[in-house]
Amino acid sequence: MIGLDLIRKVALSFPETTEQPHFEKPSFKIGKKIFATYNGPHNRVCVKLSEIDQDVFSSFDSSIIYPVPNKWGKQGWTLINLNKVLEETLVDALTMAYCEVAPKKLAFMVKQSRYE
Repeated sequence: MIGLDLIRKVALSFPETTEQPHFEKPSFKIGKKIFATYNGPHNRVCVKLSEIDQDVFSSFDSSIIYPVPNKWGKQGWTLINLNKVLEETLVDALTMAYCEVAPKKLAFMVKQSRYE
């Protein structure tokens, strides 16, 4: 089962990422910007995606990846059900979330290394 260990491993592999609590939940940041937050009791992660990336990921199966159902969802915040998501899809979503908030130079470097 996918959980915090995998999320932590992937998120902390990105340059300059730190882990800090956010409302008592583990969150992953680049600088002061959060790109992912883990919710253990619900076994899901919330990631910050662009509107286009959110649409693409949600189109696969909206019971697995879907916008947060409020104004935060309209800003790109997207929930991922860790009980159902494939590991590869989660890694891609975390990568895109990191790139959404990271400085352009770091985002380019991560995309280039990930998708070569």
